[in-house]
Amino acid sequence: MADFQDIKLIYEDNHLIVVDKPLNMPCQEDASGDPDLLNEVKEYIRVEYDKPGRVYLGLVHRLDRPTGGLIVFAKTSKAASRLSETIRKGNMDRTYLAVLQGSHLPQTGQFEDYLYKDQANNQVFVVEEGSPKAKYASLTYQILEVKQDLSLAQVQLQTGRSHQIRVQFASRGCPLWGDQKYGSYFSQPGQDLALYASSLTFPHVTKGDKRTFTSQPQQASQRQPWSYFDYFHKG
Repeated sequence: MADFQDIKLIYEDNHLIVVDKPLNMPCQEDASGDPDLLNEVKEYIRVEYDKPGRVYLGLVHRLDRPTGGLIVFAKTSKAASRLSETIRKGNMDRTYLAVLQGSHLPQTGQFEDYLYKDQANNQVFVVEEGSPKAKYASLTYQILEVKQDLSLAQVQLQTGRSHQIRVQFASRGCPLWGDQKYGSYFSQPGQDLALYASSLTFPHVTKGDKRTFTSQPQQASQRQPWSYFDYFHKG
């Protein structure tokens, strides 16, 4: 098991736990056999509260393995059901920070596309409306800062399609920094994907009031570009 100190705990109560997923950690167990977030958080709960037997933890949404940032887990089945319903109704607001390779986009905008996922190769494509198995995808963005040919963008999802942010920006000639799948012609080997889930807002599963959780990416190495922008150095 990885040291849970590597996973930042943002919030916890009897119903929910919000954590900051490290870069390049899968949300749940996969064929790689690498430590995964779901089992790491389960182990934290088991040890922290001295729970015998299996620990329940509901995974209600995901981040791509190379993406870091905020994820909420449900600690009870009732909380999982209510969070899933919140997501289904579009009442969970998810905001991301992304570093784009390029500086030609308007300062604000909305992308609307139809995406098709090639399951066998785990790759997503922008396709024509009406294409078989295509799903509607929408996001809005704001450019926060431009440095030379890099843009720092704040992105808000209206839909939660697989690889959505990465594909929609790449299709417009602005792939994300470090995206080895959709921006390999820009990205260098060894760079980390500069995509971070920075904010989650949703109604609490039992109290009903809206809760907002925020965090910012930490520059861990030269493989990440966050510290390049003045946005992260404001006092």
